[in-house]
Amino acid sequence: MKYLNQSATAHELDLLFEWIKLPENKKLFSEFVQMHYAITYNMNDPDHKKTLAELLFVIKKEKSLAYRIRNKIGYRYATAAMIIGLIFSIYLFKDQVFHNRTANKEPIIVNNEINPGINKAILTLDNGSQLTLEKGDTLHTQNAESNGEELIYEAKQKNVGEVAYNYLTIPRGGYFFIKLSDGTKIWLNSDSKLKYPVSFNKGETRKVELVYGEAFFDVSPSTINGDSKFVVINESQEIVVMGTEFNVKAYEDESNIYTTLVEGKVSVNFSNSQQILIPNQQLNYDVETKKSLIKKVDVSNEISWKEGLFNFNGKSLREIMKVLSRWYDIDVVFENEQISDEEFVGSLSKDQNIEDILSSIKNFGIIKEYKIIEKTIILK
Repeated sequence: MKYLNQSATAHELDLLFEWIKLPENKKLFSEFVQMHYAITYNMNDPDHKKTLAELLFVIKKEKSLAYRIRNKIGYRYATAAMIIGLIFSIYLFKDQVFHNRTANKEPIIVNNEINPGINKAILTLDNGSQLTLEKGDTLHTQNAESNGEELIYEAKQKNVGEVAYNYLTIPRGGYFFIKLSDGTKIWLNSDSKLKYPVSFNKGETRKVELVYGEAFFDVSPSTINGDSKFVVINESQEIVVMGTEFNVKAYEDESNIYTTLVEGKVSVNFSNSQQILIPNQQLNYDVETKKSLIKKVDVSNEISWKEGLFNFNGKSLREIMKVLSRWYDIDVVFENEQISDEEFVGSLSKDQNIEDILSSIKNFGIIKEYKIIEKTIILK
């Protein structure tokens, strides 16, 4: 269970991986996967072998993460504890899971029109004309080209005097990648809008605006751009960067702006104040109270959306449903407001069917029932 709730150390992941290599242990772990799958997906004809293979792959990946602390003490005791924990988990949940399957009501689903997000965006040119970008479509303009999954601007810097700006708007249920003319890479999440120059004036500050939404920036270094700074602005703050990777979350329906630094260094300016961030720090700025808080975070959790995952560790159901509403372009109604503060711990794939996600949340006892009526989800 430590692995599934993401509290296992790298050492424990190593032990688990080595333990699974034995055929008899692999069989036991497969049974455990079946039980967990039952908890998460209500045993709707699961593919146990595929699930096991995917978990083994993720274990291999996670055990190499540098931020997990390795501890060589107590190898035998840790191994025994993990094995006992796995066996105990299988039989502890077995009766409960199958009891819940028969006791819970089937969800009401009417004309389910909900699908995961796809590559799509609206490009607004400097003359005001709008072009739709979607997967499978191609586009060629004077300065850029797109294959429907990404928008790439011609790599050039020139002195043009007045700078021409384009806008890239990502609707609910969409996401997109853009590469600016200076080489900066930007991933835009659902319900986001970016304003940026078609090309930058050589030697001048490179400035873009995250009008609203969420974006991950991989900024081209100033050393290859004439020592020019890169600045990201929005209505409430300004971020000055010098060759770095960071995430900004600034949605219109939220009063907080979250700036998370992955690599490099940034200076965040707001309300006549300035804060310097170092890697693995997040600045939470409250637009209404004008107060800010810096804390250390697991950046992999904060940017998991970019890698195709929802990471909901420590998130309330209301926060979770807000994220899902943008990604699946849905409306959510709480018939029981008390459940909105309940927390769900775990990671989910962004490609999952919405019914699978809701069943997972339901099977963990957070909600009792749910309904899907076209593009509206009702929770109780």
